[in-house]
Amino acid sequence: MPTRSCRVLAVALTAASVAAAAPAHAADDLPPGFVRLAEIDPSIRQDMRYAGAHNFVGRPVAGYEKPVCILTRAAALALSQVQKRLAADGLSLKVYDCYRPARAVADFGRWARSPDQTTKPEFYPEVDKSRLFGHGYISGRSGHSRGSTVDLTLVPAGSSGLRGAAGPHGACVAPHAERAPDDSLDMGTAFDCFDPRAATRHPAVTGTPAENRAHLARAMQAAGFVGYATEWWHFTLSPEPFPETYFDFPVR
Repeated sequence: MPTRSCRVLAVALTAASVAAAAPAHAADDLPPGFVRLAEIDPSIRQDMRYAGAHNFVGRPVAGYEKPVCILTRAAALALSQVQKRLAADGLSLKVYDCYRPARAVADFGRWARSPDQTTKPEFYPEVDKSRLFGHGYISGRSGHSRGSTVDLTLVPAGSSGLRGAAGPHGACVAPHAERAPDDSLDMGTAFDCFDPRAATRHPAVTGTPAENRAHLARAMQAAGFVGYATEWWHFTLSPEPFPETYFDFPVR
């Protein structure tokens, strides 16, 4: 029969084994139904703009602690289907934003109401900042906070992964070669361009950029995503797993 000291040692060893087997960041686990995109499809490129300084706010946005894409599992699996189809065309998806905490949406709102115009030359060169809410570029709520909306583009499958850096850069509506460094195909405007020409079917966007937008839209629609007419890069899975819930856990 084991002595009391042996039993105590066995319990201690068992507890230590359980602790070692537990995830190192158990406190950071995602809500049920959410995944990190890289766990589903690591081949999809990630250029998470709001975790850095190259975005229309000009700094990291509240709630973005790490540059990782988080989505509902359903949206991530659907996005992986798109990626597999695009591989046959020598293309890859690149995501700019995925799940967006509600606190980040509030941060956008504060920025939009502030007098700061630092990023105007690149991101909204021809639109008055006071009109960003009215034109639908900024809102009090975002579908991104429900976890099944994604902002993305197309890049060559063999791309080196070139990413934009903090400005100054050419205007988002400038010719492709004059915009911020990015390995995206020419879509007619840069990502997060607050301008009418960012609309998916704007008549001023023709030729190759229009074809690239259409190619992206067809690939996304085939997997159940619905586009947003004002922004060529914005798509939402339909139906959504959480159509009425706006989450606020941080991106980490």
